Amino acid sequence: MVVKKKKEIQVTALTVCHQDLETLRTLADVERENLASLLLHCVQLTDGVSQIRYVKQIVPLLEKADKNGMCDPTIRSCLDILAGIYLSLSIKNPLKKVLASSLNCLPEFFLTEAIQSFTSRLQKELNTTDLYSYRKVIDNISSCMENFKLGITSVNNLLENVLYFLQKSLIEITEENRKFAGNHIVQTQLMNDLLVGIRVSVMLVQKVQGLQRINSNISSSPTWQSMCELLSIFTKFLSDDDLLRTIQSTSGLAVILFIKAMFHPPEKIPDLISSLLLCSVDCTSAPEWFVHSCRSLCCADVSESALLFLCQGTLTMLDWQDGRMGPSGEALLVNTVHVLFTLSSQIKESTLEMFLSRILASWTSSAIHALESSSPSLKDSLNGNSSIARRLLEYVYTHWEHPLDALRHQTKIIFRNILQMHQLTVAESKLEKSDLAADHFIFELTESLLQLEWHIKGKYICLGCLVDCIGTEHILALAKTIPSQILEVMGDQSLVPYASDLLEAMFKNHKTHLKSQAVDGTWIDQWHETWVSPLLHILCEGSLDQKSYVIDYYLPKLLNCNPESLSYMVKILQTSADAKNGSSHSRGALGALMACLRTARAHGHLQSATDAWRNLVSSAKIKQGLIHQHCQVRIDTLGLLCESNRSTEIVSIEEMQCIQFFITYNLNSQSPGVRQQICSLLKKLFCRIQESSQVLYKLEQNKSKQEPDNELTKHHPSVSLHQYKNFMSSICNSLFEALFPGSSYPTRFSALTILGSIAEVFPVPEGQVQTVYQLSHDIDVGRFQTLMECFTSTFEPVKLLAFDLLMKLPKTHIQFQDSEKLQGLFQAALALSTSTKPYDCVTASYLLNFLIGQNALPSSLSAYLKAQQAACGNGDKSAAVVERNTLMVIKCLLENLEEEVCQAEKSLLQAAASFPMYGRVHCITRALQKLPLK
Repeated sequence: MVVKKKKEIQVTALTVCHQDLETLRTLADVERENLASLLLHCVQLTDGVSQIRYVKQIVPLLEKADKNGMCDPTIRSCLDILAGIYLSLSIKNPLKKVLASSLNCLPEFFLTEAIQSFTSRLQKELNTTDLYSYRKVIDNISSCMENFKLGITSVNNLLENVLYFLQKSLIEITEENRKFAGNHIVQTQLMNDLLVGIRVSVMLVQKVQGLQRINSNISSSPTWQSMCELLSIFTKFLSDDDLLRTIQSTSGLAVILFIKAMFHPPEKIPDLISSLLLCSVDCTSAPEWFVHSCRSLCCADVSESALLFLCQGTLTMLDWQDGRMGPSGEALLVNTVHVLFTLSSQIKESTLEMFLSRILASWTSSAIHALESSSPSLKDSLNGNSSIARRLLEYVYTHWEHPLDALRHQTKIIFRNILQMHQLTVAESKLEKSDLAADHFIFELTESLLQLEWHIKGKYICLGCLVDCIGTEHILALAKTIPSQILEVMGDQSLVPYASDLLEAMFKNHKTHLKSQAVDGTWIDQWHETWVSPLLHILCEGSLDQKSYVIDYYLPKLLNCNPESLSYMVKILQTSADAKNGSSHSRGALGALMACLRTARAHGHLQSATDAWRNLVSSAKIKQGLIHQHCQVRIDTLGLLCESNRSTEIVSIEEMQCIQFFITYNLNSQSPGVRQQICSLLKKLFCRIQESSQVLYKLEQNKSKQEPDNELTKHHPSVSLHQYKNFMSSICNSLFEALFPGSSYPTRFSALTILGSIAEVFPVPEGQVQTVYQLSHDIDVGRFQTLMECFTSTFEPVKLLAFDLLMKLPKTHIQFQDSEKLQGLFQAALALSTSTKPYDCVTASYLLNFLIGQNALPSSLSAYLKAQQAACGNGDKSAAVVERNTLMVIKCLLENLEEEVCQAEKSLLQAAASFPMYGRVHCITRALQKLPLK
């Protein structure tokens, strides 16, 4: 297991200006116990994380001063500096929130002074004229209103200034954005500043009590004038298609919110907004401020995007709960959806389509809130048989196959909300699911969905919503074979996720229903007949793709829902397997059985493979699967033995025997894919052995007296470790026996790959680490020779695997110290390098690469060796050996070249000496294939 290093938190340290720093130095006392001393020490630190600790000490220190009933000039100055520190910090700096949290607990005695300090400092911020500093000021206004009492009070005190600053900043940033037209980097930053400015304006109206119902009678006041100007700005943004859609969207929210805050009386707000959406505003009766600020929205020619975002603002900013807006609010709700329907037929831009789908989903949510306490007329307008519901369903049917995932997700929300809306509109507010299923609208909707083709993805989503609404049993009453129908389409990869999700929703709902209705345990038989039997049919008779996807997607979900179903599956499949075992073209019931057991174990529903054959199937049946004619059955059976949801699960003696049995018959697989899966699964098994052996070593060391978890660990841990060692030695014996001269390429490939995994999983132990097995202990002279003979194979992958395996063995291995043997190999490599057969030159390259890594080259190169020893210097010893040997071999090969070889080719080879390590020899040896040699 890889342990990730915990990421260190980076906090930018707070600082103060030079003047404030000097003030702190002046006020700090000699004992360093007052607030000035604390702040001085804090600001002198360069680590933000350390500063947090000092910031948290501010209030406890002030609480001590509060007991003395004193607010001396020192504390007053410190509070002023604290206000400056807060406003200087970035909005993303954790110190800002820590400081706000601390100051929220400020003793009441100091609140007046603190508010004065914060108000004064914020006033200075608002007076800035640097356009590129506006964003920092806007962020400060935002943070002041985020759960910070002093900040909210300061903003209230400076409300006129804040509104004017927001108005000024939005205008100037817009102008700057126009100047940089075409400069996308600068424009992106400026538009982001605009977006934040609009959001802060919205937050200001929502959080400042005085702005939520501002009186138009004070139209001459600066606050009212700023509100009107801001509304005018948002209206322009809403209609400006050159701005980002998110800016237009947020402007739509702001327009409706400002109208809601400024218009009187409140009960007429829905009528005004309805006329705005329907482009039927009567300018003669509308307030003058409204006409002046929203003039572009009062005409007949309002853009599609502006109308769309006004609808969004209407649904988001108005209160649709508990019928608070009365009959005019209900009319506005209906008018809004009609405008959205019109826009859906006009909008073609994908971004606006996405917004439209979200806004329609938002409308259905608002409709649900309104219907919870609505008039009969609204219920008639929104029931399932109404024109609105039909058009919403049309939208769902039109867009449920849309290429955008997010838009398809919105259709699911809309469909689910349509069902909920209909439930709220029926006369009986609390219908049972059985009554709801008999409802004319629900019944027809269910039937129409079931009649659609199964290749339509939206069908699965909508049926899933119906399952939640009326229950699985009512859908099964209309289509009893629906589980089989869905499983049949699971050969299509694009439909598999939708199909498996629907099946999961249905069988979970069905199980809950059956359990609630049953008085005994007989309900499980009906559930098995409905959901498990069709699954077993597909596993036995389905196509290859169907079986694969059902095993990967459906079977794990079914077992997770009801793990006890495994026994039922095994019983049915074992009976079928006894009658028919399958063939090389069909997995049969035995293949289905092994797939079920493998999946169950991988997901933790079988504690061990031993449990499988002791309680469910016999070991003879397991062995039958290991040598089945169909390769996938063999793989699934091997997976049952090798895979486990616990990496430290101890491998039983029965598992070891079966693995040994498998290796005897399955190394010669002709399919590369099957060979790869076999090697991968066996590597998982070796990893389990290695990790569980470490647990056993710890048990042995601690002499644990705990009650064992399974039969294997009832013995002393040393018994299990001894079994592991014998098993690994037995495996290696079988693998080396498979490398006999003349063995096939697949056999050699499999054997060498598995041996390489063993060498990798059981490395040479370092320090106090113990390992249960070392491959090098089982490699004698004969086996070393067997590996060297693999270099003579005509298949290069075999050479490469043999080479990699040799390089994984420790350099101290006895066979690597025999200088006579190594000298013979070197001479053989030189002889092969002069061959005209390409594969001989490749063999030579692997031999030479192997020899380069050893500190034992022939004495015939001793003179050159001495010269190179001086050149190697005192660097890394092992690297120096490889470097030295590489250069020696290159020199020897170059001396074998014919004199008539052109100097250019010889120079090319000499240049190869600059290549790193092994690549040099391989490059040169390959080049020698094209050159005449002595």
